[in-house]
Amino acid sequence: MKTILITGVCGLIGSNFAEYLISKYGDEVEIIGIDDLSDGYLDLIDIKKIKFYQMNLLEKDKLAEIFKTHQINIIYHFAAYAAEGLSPFIRNFNYNNNLISTVNLINLSIIHNIDRFVFTSSMAVYGAGTPPFDESLVPNPIDPYGVAKYACEMDLRIAGEQHGLDWVVIRPHNVYGKYQNIWDRYRNVLGIWMYNVLNGLDITVYSDGSQERAFSYIDDIMEPLWKAGTIKEASKQIINLGGMEHTKIKDAALLVQKICGKGKIVYLESRHEVKYAYPTYRKSIDILGYHETVNLEEGLIKMWAWAQKQPKRPRQSWSEYELDRGIYSYWK
Repeated sequence: MKTILITGVCGLIGSNFAEYLISKYGDEVEIIGIDDLSDGYLDLIDIKKIKFYQMNLLEKDKLAEIFKTHQINIIYHFAAYAAEGLSPFIRNFNYNNNLISTVNLINLSIIHNIDRFVFTSSMAVYGAGTPPFDESLVPNPIDPYGVAKYACEMDLRIAGEQHGLDWVVIRPHNVYGKYQNIWDRYRNVLGIWMYNVLNGLDITVYSDGSQERAFSYIDDIMEPLWKAGTIKEASKQIINLGGMEHTKIKDAALLVQKICGKGKIVYLESRHEVKYAYPTYRKSIDILGYHETVNLEEGLIKMWAWAQKQPKRPRQSWSEYELDRGIYSYWK
């Protein structure tokens, strides 16, 4: 039996991955889940089949006790606040939440001889450039979120070289589907749009919507994630995961409008962001066996069916930013 630690277990990727492991591998795995429930929801996981700890990864003593209590084999580190566009206005929070928390995990992974550390990074590390973005490119992030993710990647590589920690860096691209947090107004564009439609609000697009992104349906990345933690070919590899097709944001908005059957599309002021961002995916196919079975329209139909059944949760919003100079009008 392998003991798997999943951080961010109540978020989109974490909850789906825990569900996947339980359904496919059952008694072969023991799942330890950590989440502070700041933007995840406990009702998304089977609490009877997961040893769950509600805590923040910055709580070093509590985290150390978990490592002492459980003989963990593989870590899947999904916990992060992935509000890329907001990160310049919450710098301290961003670096603590994304970088320092990861360092705490890395330290304990070295101390307890973890078999492998799987880290979900972000396409944000690539920054501006000419896509498709290949793993061989030198990252050049343009916002603090991307900087934090790249710093984590670098620290993992150093931990591997100096301390023998085995690692894999996964760079997923705009993963969406059931269990996505649609109540956060700063991230998950498809979820934001569905929340808005459900609540009689507009489908909002920044600038003219000509930005291009690739989207990945959650079910398609489950088995590749498992392989990232278990097969030798993935050891110390950086792998883009998902995003085989890319689309303009304005076209994605039209697709959401079509599927939901309502919602007015309005265009807002532009923000500081990469205009064209989509990845290569050859390594994910060759190493992890990734293949896309659900296209964007099919995935959005599935996600919309799920979203309509969700409870009325409070919308997450920052009442105060660390820095409000230059904040966009729609976040004031």
